[in-house]
Amino acid sequence: MGIEVGGILGLIILVLDIWAIINIIGSAASTGAKVLWIVVVLLLPVLGLILWFLMGPKKSTAMA
Repeated sequence: MGIEVGGILGLIILVLDIWAIINIIGSAASTGAKVLWIVVVLLLPVLGLILWFLMGPKKSTAMA
């Protein structure tokens, strides 16, 4: 019947984790905080994504 639901869910989580890492890198946080958040997202893909969304560094809003 094609791709299983678990495979699609895994792909969605992977895409969201990559999106989170890109946003972490672009945030105004210190380098140490960025590295820590990236490690959390990589080691705990679902929980790390939720924690980052709720408590993580936000994207810089300052325009040059």
